[in-house]
Amino acid sequence: MLSAFAQPKRYEATWASLDSRPAPPWFSDAKFGIFVHWGPYAVPAWAPKGNYSEWYQYWVEGKATEGQKDLYAAFKKHHEQVYGKDFAYSHFGDMFKAEDFEPNDWAKLFAASGAKYVVLTSKHHDGFALWPSAEASKAFNRPWNSTVAGPKRDLAGDLFKAVKSTGLKMGFYYSLFEWFNPMYNQDKNRFVNEHFLPQAKDLVTRYNPDILWADGEWELTDEQWKSKELLAWIYNHNTNPNLIVNDRWGKDIRKHHGGFYTTEYGADFASNHPWEECRGIGQSFGYNQNEDLQDYNSAQSLILMLANIVSNGGNLLLDIGPTAGGKIPPVMQERLLQIGEWLKVNGEAIYGTHRWTVASQWSAGKRDTKPVAEGGVSGNFILKQTVTPDAGYAVKQAFFTHKNNTLYAILPQLTGGKFVLQNVPVQQSSTVTLLGHTKPLTWTKSKGNIIVDFSGLKDITPSVAYTLKISNVTGAQN
Repeated sequence: MLSAFAQPKRYEATWASLDSRPAPPWFSDAKFGIFVHWGPYAVPAWAPKGNYSEWYQYWVEGKATEGQKDLYAAFKKHHEQVYGKDFAYSHFGDMFKAEDFEPNDWAKLFAASGAKYVVLTSKHHDGFALWPSAEASKAFNRPWNSTVAGPKRDLAGDLFKAVKSTGLKMGFYYSLFEWFNPMYNQDKNRFVNEHFLPQAKDLVTRYNPDILWADGEWELTDEQWKSKELLAWIYNHNTNPNLIVNDRWGKDIRKHHGGFYTTEYGADFASNHPWEECRGIGQSFGYNQNEDLQDYNSAQSLILMLANIVSNGGNLLLDIGPTAGGKIPPVMQERLLQIGEWLKVNGEAIYGTHRWTVASQWSAGKRDTKPVAEGGVSGNFILKQTVTPDAGYAVKQAFFTHKNNTLYAILPQLTGGKFVLQNVPVQQSSTVTLLGHTKPLTWTKSKGNIIVDFSGLKDITPSVAYTLKISNVTGAQN
């Protein structure tokens, strides 16, 4: 007979109960995941630079507010020139063929990138579902999921199976609301009860995902969305102990409730609660053919962003936007593979690590570097903070992570033959090595700092970042 302590916990529809569910350890250990935005918006695949192409329908068929008129006009002009004034967004559902989609190839690329999990947009704000959702087609009174329109294929299921076969975790982004769903615009309570709740339950029941990544919550409260009731149902009926949800379950809920908190195209955030920064390699989540090579972040900036985020206790969910045919653009493939190559050597300082007592070591100077630097590429701020500072500004000389009594210092650059690490509580038995090399480095202690000598290493391979591993550091706790 099972003891009372062996019985599964039953969660109530309150935040106090839901937030008591422990976050599965895999999520905080993973550090790096791949986001995939893919749907009918991949057919036009267009937005003015600096904007989201997956919002194409909103700008083409919606009504702009006073401050949005120029952006609204740009989308309308492009749409009418390419497709015609009376061309409805719904036609993109049939044009979205995914004819070149090879889920196993995608999964192999994701694994090679060093990512530990994948999140696919199962349904964005246009309501088009990438799985056989009966609610999607019923709501719009037309074929509006990928098994009855366009691809005629369960895209979510096919990718889920391929990704899981590699050993990676797999989850789904899911938009709570839909811009032009007739039911939502006429009777939001009915939409919640007859569309949102059964559709979300179908998605979770059908695939048993590791992540349910909610979005589109901002117009209603968590009470109106009945989010707590949904999450209690999921926790009590789902048998996957790896399942974790984010914090987008009602307006004003972000960074207050949920298994992990989310930031989006952010800069410096830090928390002891599990959290995740999501962003594209470029400036859009969905593929935007209007972006040029210079609009994409370099591998250097992406890797330094990853180090910065992990040093602050977070994960990076890096987005790719496939084409309508199902090809991942080569520049995105290249960036993922470059990150993977760096992680082969330096992953020990990323995976399964924890925040150190300080996230980074700064040089002298001002620290108010703007989140978006010159050139408009949103990741350039990290280069300003590390390798290309403006005159008078400080730089982050090292990002810190640790496991038990081992400290890692990720250095954006090696300058000269020696490097000073400040306030590192080493012992006489401590050793210092450079990841990728087995020979210990010589170090000396001076006024609470340690001076590491690189001169003994003659074969250092040039890299976008280097990692020092310091053993037997005192005062570290996981």
